[in-house]
Amino acid sequence: QEIIIRIAAVLMSIVFAGLILVIFGLNPLKIFATIIKGSLGTEIRIQQTIIRAIPLTITALGIIVAFKMKFWNIGAEGQILMGCVASAAMMIYAGNALPTGLLLVLMFVCSFIAGGIWGIIPAFFKARWNTNETLFTLMLNYVAMQVVTFCIVYWENPANSVGIINAPTRAGWLPQLFGLDYGWNLAIVLLLTVLMFIYMKRTKHGYEIAVVGESENTARYAGINVGKVIVRTVGISGGIAGIAGFILVSGSSHTISTSTAGGRGFTAIIVAWLAKFNVWAMAVIAFLLVFMQQGAIQIATQYNLNENASEVITGIILFFVIGCEFFINYKLEFRKKHSA
Repeated sequence: QEIIIRIAAVLMSIVFAGLILVIFGLNPLKIFATIIKGSLGTEIRIQQTIIRAIPLTITALGIIVAFKMKFWNIGAEGQILMGCVASAAMMIYAGNALPTGLLLVLMFVCSFIAGGIWGIIPAFFKARWNTNETLFTLMLNYVAMQVVTFCIVYWENPANSVGIINAPTRAGWLPQLFGLDYGWNLAIVLLLTVLMFIYMKRTKHGYEIAVVGESENTARYAGINVGKVIVRTVGISGGIAGIAGFILVSGSSHTISTSTAGGRGFTAIIVAWLAKFNVWAMAVIAFLLVFMQQGAIQIATQYNLNENASEVITGIILFFVIGCEFFINYKLEFRKKHSA
């Protein structure tokens, strides 16, 4: 029944979006065809869609760990940026001193640690003084942006920007795998998905996360150290987001800026929620969201429209999909009036 409701919600959203386009004098079939063309029309566009979906999926994997515990980690954007900083620093300072394999491993580990530290900070305050994690993690996003700005100024070249890091040597760049430039990106996201599924479903830590999320008092009664679980879990959550930063710097952009995260930390919240914390479903949802975003570029080019046109369509679809949860969680019953 849930599947039927969700399918009906998607179909209704497409119909409603089509009506909106008709009102504005546009052919909805052509618009939808353009979105598909912009995302999957050529090999390069398919590649770009996949490359953009991978760090979004990884970030969502990190978020679900904290969300499962009902720790509302809104700081994934900053955790990604800290992972980016760690990777960029390793490329700049150790790029010419270490073998490629060792350099990439250290970049991966340092990015995980940097993102993890950025998660542990609010987790410690939450565990120790019960601070509001939503505001704390949100504010740390802006602190992370300032850290990135400082690093850019410190590392800047005469062009007043970091530029492409190690362009001549490609030190710290993820190499091709299976003939694909993004092959390692795919391998990492697949491995992380499998590991997170096992961690959440088959380990003691995963069980503790679920218990703390249901009730901290019950967890304490069961002998679980709630504070320790909070710090450990959010550290892992931030660390995985930091790995997304490693993928962005080493596997795609090969540079760093305050916009490197590109809002993925916030979009990943939608991905995780729509997937109902199902690690396998998140990859599909992340791909669909990036699919719409990539289609926006083609719409703007072909029809001379603002890219927000596709964002409106995406918003309509999300409105219906999220709204259908009401009918999944609640059942409408109409009471019959009883005659006196």
